[in-house]
Amino acid sequence: MTSEQLTASGVDSAAEVLSGIVVTTPLEYSPRLSQTVGARVLLKRENRQVARSYKVRGAFHAIQGLDEAERARGVVCASAGNHAQGVAYACARLGIMGRVYVPGNTPRQKRQRILALGGEFVELMVVGSSYDEAGAAAKEFAERSGAVFIHAFNDVETILGQGTVAVEVMAQATEQGAKVHTVVVPVGGGGLVAGMAVWLRERHPHVRIIGVEAAGAACMTAALEAGRPVALEHVDTFVDGAAVGVAGQRPFEVIRDLVDEVVTVVEGAVCTEMLELYQVDGIIAEPAGALASAYALQLAGQVPADEAVVCIVSGGNNDVSRYSEILERSLIHEGLRHYFMVTFPQEPGALRYFLEKVLSEGEDIVLFEYVKKNNRETGPALVGLELDRADRLAGLLSRMEESPMTIEQVPPGSPLFDFFL
Repeated sequence: MTSEQLTASGVDSAAEVLSGIVVTTPLEYSPRLSQTVGARVLLKRENRQVARSYKVRGAFHAIQGLDEAERARGVVCASAGNHAQGVAYACARLGIMGRVYVPGNTPRQKRQRILALGGEFVELMVVGSSYDEAGAAAKEFAERSGAVFIHAFNDVETILGQGTVAVEVMAQATEQGAKVHTVVVPVGGGGLVAGMAVWLRERHPHVRIIGVEAAGAACMTAALEAGRPVALEHVDTFVDGAAVGVAGQRPFEVIRDLVDEVVTVVEGAVCTEMLELYQVDGIIAEPAGALASAYALQLAGQVPADEAVVCIVSGGNNDVSRYSEILERSLIHEGLRHYFMVTFPQEPGALRYFLEKVLSEGEDIVLFEYVKKNNRETGPALVGLELDRADRLAGLLSRMEESPMTIEQVPPGSPLFDFFL
């Protein structure tokens, strides 16, 4: 099939195929986000989908369309984790053998779910450190074995299946009496927003469509700037479900022509939104699943109060062991946690001076570690401080400047910061 076959009717047909296979996930009102945006904000809960991600829609739709000869050869895919779960589910349900390639940064929770969903029909391979490296290995296996490669986002049948999210959104919004002004969609390779845009532009052309990428993996932004998909020099894999180094050609063409805007959100803001979703809304979202609602906060004042914003919560496969890192990144982003190299003179009262003269109310030590202990004159230490308000930083830096100690702030992103933390 070609990109010209990406049509609204194709999405409607995919919805019929997937009826009874996938879950019609809830479209839920968010009081927290609505208050901030100044308009009704609705969350499309694809984190409650089969395998906890919308990816099963595209994977199942693509695999069920294979002929008998193709099914006999089996399928292979590469994935950061969610597409693999969709493929595993489809293989088990349809009785087709599959091999799944994931990069080494795929959370353990996702790997376990792939094996649980696929059972005897799926073999899991861990290769490389990025989606693109896993993809290269999967394609090599497909060429060598004859297995059918099921692309996560650059295949027409996959894109059509993923586009069925839009069909549900608009039907549910109508039932709830909500007039949809804007749909905000997370972007990795671009399959989801492409599928939704194909359907929305034909069926509901007035709806504004915004794609949201992680700042550290903005492959679609790079493609739009270059006029074609290009390889990123570096990919931050923290938002693992959207950590793609090269945008898909077919999604790129659709997004270029049909999507109103593609924006980026820094990873720290994603972490803050993940915590808000969990603590306030009771929603477990993986990093990619929080991309849309993290950006929605920036729509304050841009949407009429009597209209609605829909945010796609694309997945909920988050490993609980990651929450310490998520909290750390969020606090740094919010300006509440800072790190310093403090050179203490090796004399009585030096630490007391730091505690009493440099630190003030609302400034707590969360990390204290000497980094060199064999110097008789000074004792340099890495000190982590947490502030109860971000605006306390100016006063803290002023007191540090006035102190007789040598104190250097360690900025996020510096080699020193990465080395110690």
